[in-house]
This record gives sequence, structure tokens and C-alpha cells, in this order.
Amino acid sequence: MLKKEKVKTSKPAKTAAVTAPKSETKLAELQGIRERKTVIMQGNEAVAYGALDAGVNFFAGYPITPSTEVAEILAAELPKRGGVFIQMEDEIASICAITGASLAGAKSLTATSGPGFSLMQEGIGFAKITETPCVVVNVQRMGPSTGMPTSPAQGDIMQARWGSHGDSPAIVLYPDSVKESYELTIRAVNLAEKYRTCVILLLDEVLGHMRESVRLPDLANVRVINRIKPTVPPHWYKHYDENQKYLSPLASYGEGYRFHVTGLTHDAHGFPTNKSSEAGEMMDRLRKKISYNIRDLVQIESHEMDDAKIAIFAAGITARAAKAAIAMARYEGIKVGLLRPLTIWPFPDDAVRKMLRDVDTVIVPELNQGQLIHEIRRLTKDKSDSDVLTIQRVNGQLITPNDILRKIKEVS
Repeated sequence: MLKKEKVKTSKPAKTAAVTAPKSETKLAELQGIRERKTVIMQGNEAVAYGALDAGVNFFAGYPITPSTEVAEILAAELPKRGGVFIQMEDEIASICAITGASLAGAKSLTATSGPGFSLMQEGIGFAKITETPCVVVNVQRMGPSTGMPTSPAQGDIMQARWGSHGDSPAIVLYPDSVKESYELTIRAVNLAEKYRTCVILLLDEVLGHMRESVRLPDLANVRVINRIKPTVPPHWYKHYDENQKYLSPLASYGEGYRFHVTGLTHDAHGFPTNKSSEAGEMMDRLRKKISYNIRDLVQIESHEMDDAKIAIFAAGITARAAKAAIAMARYEGIKVGLLRPLTIWPFPDDAVRKMLRDVDTVIVPELNQGQLIHEIRRLTKDKSDSDVLTIQRVNGQLITPNDILRKIKEVS
């Protein structure tokens, strides 16, 4: 089990369980325990079944390569389980639909890629300012614009954090395996419900379409977090209540609680306001519910870092190539390790700064023209430019283990 904001050994990373005793249920209690067998599963398939096992009961989306399998599976499975699937006319309608469904009490999710993710940005900002739980899965592809729909890229890392205008802190998760796609989908839904926000799950095209042997956990071991419901009389209810942990109860439409929802800056009851004090309180709450809970949100994997003099910082499918390169380099006696963020935003500043402190060189391979490299340079200002190196590829091809091994040998 991966501990929050702590390093782990080189064993496969697992999702940390987030607990909320009063609002947590085990899905097995609702659906009955069924035995899970080892199967060959696609990354997008793992996302779909992770969503179902997390209790998602509403999907609205528009088909787009390379995420379409998520929609196809949920279109078949949700109605069997009493859920709802709607194919919308576009991605703008999709993000609005899952936000509205969530306000009505549903656990909602959509899946998209590239141009669709761009169209969703205003709706993502609306979900964040209204503090409405939902999940957006972005299976990244080559861009910009329609780009290369079936080719891999990692060009949406910064967009996932900064794509929506204004100050709106983000929770973004990034798996590197099919099983982890399942685990982090559940975690994304749980974090959305717990922190009342829109959580983004990033996948790479290759991961979405690759197949691996996976044994999913029995439902008895799947923990699901449900949103906190109000316990006060309706006339006492504040839709945006303040508390020390910034975890607020959430009433649903039709439950007898009166509240207003708007994309405008609003007060504790949701009504628009121009008062600077109320605007400041709202913006502080959006920020603090992320920044005050960093230890709960951040996950990072440390692989072969104990004696490393060279560190590779990589995420998603590129981290898999890095692990293969590390194995080859270690065989030749080169001390190199890997840091891999499972939580890409909020960025794991403290953990990365601490773990890179004693290495001589950092290599950042990524399928873009340089996005993660800026965060690493921000956290390693004591190192020169020659000590923080990058490998970049934007031609629709993957970075291979040999590409990374060559760079390792250049600096070793």
C-alpha cells in the first residue's frame, strides 16, 4: 500500500486508501462479494470498471479517440446496475451534464481526450467554483488541435492544472499501468466526493489501449467514499460551510435543503456577492482544501533511489521505459533511480525536493516540449542547467528505454 507523500520500494505502486468513517461504505455490502479472477484487461477497460466499483452511476460523454472504450463499456454496464449513460452532443454538454447530475446526488464521470478536454475547461472551472464532485478522464493524444488521434503524447500536464481560467487548484492523478488505472480511478472518485471538486485522471494513449494481466481486488477490499451529507435542519444549512479541514456537507437537489448554485463569486449559501470579504473567503476555501490536505492527496513512488547519483523523474507510460533503462544501467554498475508522481497536481514539492537533494543529475523524459522539467528546475535551483536534463519527443513515438539509457551514460 502506497503511503501518502512517502516513498516506497520498487514494488508496484498501489492506491492509498482514504478514509472517512461516517461516509465510507464497502461496495461489497451493496453489491455482494464476487470473486475476481486474473484477466487480460485494457487500460480504458480498467478505468470503466474502476468507476463502476467506485460507485459511479452517471456518465455523460461524447466519443473521442483514444478514450471511447470507457464510454462504450459504461454504456453497456451502467443500465444493468441502475445507472444512467447519456451520449451528449459535445464535450461542453458532457461536463455540464455530469456537474448537474452530481448536484442531484449522482456520482458522475466523463472521459475525453485532446480537443474534448479543451472544450471542457470552462465547465471544469464551474465544477470547482461550485464545489461539485465529478471526475474527468483525459486519455492524452498527440496535439495540438486534432493532432494524431491514435498516437501518444503527454502534452496536457500543464493544461490539467492551468487550463481553466482564474485561480482554481487542481487534483490530477496519473497512473502507469492497467491495474493502477483501475486503482486511481477509484481514488479519483473518492477524492472528488471527499473534497467536493472536479478531479482529473490523466492517461496516455498507449496505456489506455495496452492490455496487461490484471487481478482486480475483491469488492470486499474496495473502499468507497461517499460525500458527507448534512445533519442540520434545512434552515441551518450552508452549502459552502467553513470548517477546519475544509470538508463540507453536500445536500442534493430534492432533499429539502435550500441553496443556490452559480458560477459567480458567492457567499456561504451560494448567492452571488461582490463583497470583498466573502469573495476572499470563497477563494481561500478553494485553495486551502487542497493545500491543507497535501499529505492526503500526494502520492509518489521511489524506485532504486536509496543510493542513486542520477535520478529520473517521469510520469505515466514514460516512467515504465525509465524503469527498464534503470535495470540496464544498474546491471552496468550505474547508480540511477526513479521518482514517479502518481499525483501530478498538487505537485509533490516537499517529497521531490527532499529526494533529489543528494543526487548529482536529474533527467526528465517526457512526451512534450517540456512541462514537468519546469517544475523540477523550480525545485532544484541549487543545481545548474547541466545537472537537470531533459529528453523530449513530440512526433507520436514513445521514448524508449534505450533513449533514456543513452542519456544516463552521457552523464555517468
